[in-house]
Amino acid sequence: MSVDVKYRTSATATGGRDGTARATDGRFEVRLSTPKELGGAGGEGTNPEQMFAAGYAACFIGALKVAGQQLKLRVPAETSITATVGIGPRSEGGFGITADLEVTLPGVDRADAEKLVETAHQICPYSNATRNNVDVGLTVA
Repeated sequence: MSVDVKYRTSATATGGRDGTARATDGRFEVRLSTPKELGGAGGEGTNPEQMFAAGYAACFIGALKVAGQQLKLRVPAETSITATVGIGPRSEGGFGITADLEVTLPGVDRADAEKLVETAHQICPYSNATRNNVDVGLTVA
C-alpha cells in the first residue's frame, strides 16, 4: 500500500496510561489516567481510547463531507458522530479494541444517509486503518 503523505504529526507519551501525552508542536498536552474498568484508579485524566474515539469521530465527519461531494448529497453543518471505543482481552491473547459510530445527519433522508455513511467508511483513514482488524459498527441515527 502506498500513501502520498500530505501531513505528518507526532506526539510523545511518558509514564504510560498514568502519565502524560503531548503533541511535539505543543498544541495539546493531556494528563492520562487508567480507567477503573482496566484496573486503574480512574482519575481525572483522559485515556487513549477517548482520544481515539474523538479522532475517529472528527475524521469520519471529514470523510462524510468528501462522500457528499462525490455523491452530490448535502451533509448538514449540524452533522454529529458519537464514537464509542471499547477495549478488552482478545480470545487470541493480548488486548483489542472495538469502535461503534453513531452518525446523525439532520434533515437527510435515511437512504441518502446510509449511502453517505457507507461511502465515508471507504474514504475515512481511521476506517481504512481499522478495516479487517477492528470490529467497527456503523449506525445511522
